[in-house]
Amino acid sequence: MENHTDIEPSDMKIGVVGAGSWGTALAHLLSTKGFAVDLWVFEAEIAEQIRETRENRVFLPGVRLPGNLVPSNDIEQVVAGKPLVLVVVPSHVLRQTAGRLTEYLDAQSIVVSASKGIENETHLTMSGVLRQVVPSLGSDRIAVLSGPSFAKEVARQVPTAVTAACQERATADFVQRVFASPFFRVYAHEDVIGVELGGAVKNVIAIAAGIVDGLGLGLNTRAALITRGLAEIRRLGAKMGANPRTFSGLAGVGDLILTCTGDLSRNHTVGKKLGQGKKLSQILSEMTMVAEGVRTAKSVYNLSRKLDVEMPISHEIYRILYEEEAPKVALKRLMTRDLKAEMDEDREGIENA
Repeated sequence: MENHTDIEPSDMKIGVVGAGSWGTALAHLLSTKGFAVDLWVFEAEIAEQIRETRENRVFLPGVRLPGNLVPSNDIEQVVAGKPLVLVVVPSHVLRQTAGRLTEYLDAQSIVVSASKGIENETHLTMSGVLRQVVPSLGSDRIAVLSGPSFAKEVARQVPTAVTAACQERATADFVQRVFASPFFRVYAHEDVIGVELGGAVKNVIAIAAGIVDGLGLGLNTRAALITRGLAEIRRLGAKMGANPRTFSGLAGVGDLILTCTGDLSRNHTVGKKLGQGKKLSQILSEMTMVAEGVRTAKSVYNLSRKLDVEMPISHEIYRILYEEEAPKVALKRLMTRDLKAEMDEDREGIENA
């Protein structure tokens, strides 16, 4: 770690694993800062397209990619010898992808996860999966990047603010400096689990917000949904050892608001179509990119039951997605739950955090 902190962009090569919209946008950001970026592309035809046209027309159309961004199907080429490796793959393939990184990572490489999700089988966050699959990676070398950041807007250099978190503050500070630019402001943080839970569970709440809009309900409904969704995220976070204050920040309420209200949100789009009466299978078959909230809903449902955490909105989304419950039935159940004091139900979890 100490060897990298003073490296200038012209001196450091970065590997980016994953060329979806977010991976491509972050690779674009880093390459425009002057870093030499190798981008691992799963699809051979997309790698060739980027080489020939300097554009990822499938996942990030309309954005010209600099010449110092080199696409490759060879994961060894992308990872080996890189002081920093950014992993941006869908959560359900992170374990498999991380297994491929193991033999190529340098002994001092820092790995930054920009993937958002909770694994279905293990209920691990993405940093947890990395630690399990790559035992040589200590917590001081695993960081996460999260916050309200649509890929298309970052690629257009719209002013954006995010959070970089690592249990080792020096690593978080290093990642902060690597990614920060005049249009991409990065805040350092040490609460890795809080930042990851905020980024993962907000996708489930965003599906709920989309259903609200798909049903044609009002802004009152959406505001209540976002607020109570945040309470659920905070309760789960407190149970898992997160700092409750994290959820008042960019990786918490910031990302939640964006994903629940923005037209570019895949998860909101899935919810909106569900609210309009479409079947989940049809919705997913029409999508090119992954809506992480669909899989995360299953993880959150099972994890919250295991930990005895009250998450009624998340549970209803699980039932809609996996038990074909009608959205209007879910809404009625939520609105007719036993009446409570707003703060009392959260007090225990916060006090124990």
